[in-house]
Amino acid sequence: MADVQVTCINKLPRNNTHEGITHLGNSTGKWTRQSVIDWIETGAHTFFTFVGDKRADVGVVDGPNGKYVRTYADGYYNDNLLALPECP
Repeated sequence: MADVQVTCINKLPRNNTHEGITHLGNSTGKWTRQSVIDWIETGAHTFFTFVGDKRADVGVVDGPNGKYVRTYADGYYNDNLLALPECP
């Protein structure tokens, strides 16, 4: 199991909320939202962001339009993923 830091995202459309995230990535690769969801749910990998010297784990949320990913820190879901730059 790998603990993977996410440093960028892709969204379509870009102004959509968390449900619009299509890919998550870092300097070593980029993965589809569904792949990340599958890896988190099976325990194959964990994902996190590091914003302002604070770690936030990426979790899976079951929303009204299906599953999506969102960061979770200090007992609260937050918008750390949305603050990340666009992946190349």
